[in-house]
Amino acid sequence: MKISLLNERLTIQKNSVTVDSVGNHKNEWTDYFPCYTYAAASSYQQKEQQAAGITVSDDELVFTVRYCSELANLDNTHYRVMFRDEPYNITAVDRMNYQHKSLKITCKKERRDS
Repeated sequence: MKISLLNERLTIQKNSVTVDSVGNHKNEWTDYFPCYTYAAASSYQQKEQQAAGITVSDDELVFTVRYCSELANLDNTHYRVMFRDEPYNITAVDRMNYQHKSLKITCKKERRDS
């Protein structure tokens, strides 16, 4: 792995439950681990899909990060990626033959309804 390729910054966020002053439980994303990454598009074709009668972009990226103990339990249900101030939902985590050198995280851009 060439370290010089890891030139983009991302933040892994963890889903956690917080309790407000009244006692209400609320799910929220908290910053868990910042790291450097190599970001690549998963395909060279621009994909679009129809959702609720409108055409939306289907942005999917693959992030390659160095393996570390903080990312050992990374999964797609409790974590997400913040990249360039945009949230990405994790769809797959490739542990690269369990060699503990790098991880490939496949993500799809989170759609925000306005």
